[in-house]
Amino acid sequence: MIEATSAPVRLPAGPPIPKLVQGLVMLTARQKAVAALRRRYGTEFTVNVPVLGRTVVISDPTLIKDVFSADRELIVRPGHNLGATIGPGSTFSLEGDVHLQRHRLLVPPFAGKRMRGYESIIEEEVMRAIPEWPEGQEFETLEPMMRITLNAILRAVFGAEGTALSQLLELVPRAVALGSRFVLLPAAARRDLGPWSPGGRFKAVRDQIDGVLNELIADVRADPDVEQRSDVLALLVQARDDNDAPIPDSHIVDELLTMVVAGHETTATQLAWTVERLRRHPELLERLTAEVDEGGSDLRQAVIWESQRTRPVIDNIPRRTKKRIRLGEWVIPEDTNMFLSIQLPHSDPANFPDAEAFDPDRYANGAPKPPTWIPFGGGINRCVGAAFATMEMDVTLRTLFRELRFVPTEAPAEPLYDRGVALAPKHGGRVVVFRRHPAADRGADVRSAVDVNS
Repeated sequence: MIEATSAPVRLPAGPPIPKLVQGLVMLTARQKAVAALRRRYGTEFTVNVPVLGRTVVISDPTLIKDVFSADRELIVRPGHNLGATIGPGSTFSLEGDVHLQRHRLLVPPFAGKRMRGYESIIEEEVMRAIPEWPEGQEFETLEPMMRITLNAILRAVFGAEGTALSQLLELVPRAVALGSRFVLLPAAARRDLGPWSPGGRFKAVRDQIDGVLNELIADVRADPDVEQRSDVLALLVQARDDNDAPIPDSHIVDELLTMVVAGHETTATQLAWTVERLRRHPELLERLTAEVDEGGSDLRQAVIWESQRTRPVIDNIPRRTKKRIRLGEWVIPEDTNMFLSIQLPHSDPANFPDAEAFDPDRYANGAPKPPTWIPFGGGINRCVGAAFATMEMDVTLRTLFRELRFVPTEAPAEPLYDRGVALAPKHGGRVVVFRRHPAADRGADVRSAVDVNS
């Protein structure tokens, strides 16, 4: 349990090297550096980097759980560049009671029953994408997965069709491409300094997106059958807070963009990592194909969990102290940044035996449990779209394995590449596929037998 204290500050040890050097190492080789510091200093250590200053990295599951459940008067989520980029109505920009109330409004649209209603949309988008995938030729899956998840989220979440869908399909990728790097810039560099500045280019695209989304919101408000609609936008328009007040339109726009930026790229990246991992495990490819043909799903779900464990697309969760606190054996002063590591507990043999292995069978006795497995975060800030993302990955993989045969590889694992929003496979999650044609395959087998016998 975390509590306020007046005891002397006691921070975990950390590397005694200059702040600038630490910053460069974290910028260029963060995952390797964090793993090395864990081996050197233990589950908690302190780094000192530009902009953030002293930052305590935490990977002990018990302490992570304590932080997730801490009183909001002691620990908060710090100001988020993504929230500052998207706008004041984004979940990433809200804190305290306002954030808690918004979180409650966002949970129902992503409840389990509604997820089943979106499955057909996901499958349609996968089936639309597959014909463009080359056969027998290696290609990158990251960008195709981006298109699948973007189309799906625009339809399921925004309820977008026709002209609005076409406009958003053209505008949103531009905004995401600009925003992925934009969020890494300091506040001064994000300002709108004219059409050629990063801030100016982003604002121009954002203004166009806002125009389309405001038209969609107006259409929802004018729809006499709005109560029969299942898209998230319609549900947000109808949502009311504890005082029976609606969410302001500008905040709905910001929330919709938050869902796209935080949801579509991360889910697509996790899918690319999943096929990258599976290509290096031929026996899993065969088992997944057999499972799909038999109508099962347990192994596929375990593969998703293991992909998220071994290749989490986000490697840490930021928090900041509001008061001096006691956290385990440490005393951390107020206004100190903390990173709850996702990477370290996921790769700790104490939490997952033979942690380096990609082994979905480790979940034979049940799902992985927080706080040792936290790809969606935890506490009141846990990702509200977790169920949607899991459903989307499951339906996408189910459809792909039903329609395609994936060719294994002995190539080295793809290294991580920081895209700004997500940690992606550096070579795009490359695969080789063939269409599955059972009837044609049987014909080929008959012809081969005839040839042999003759």
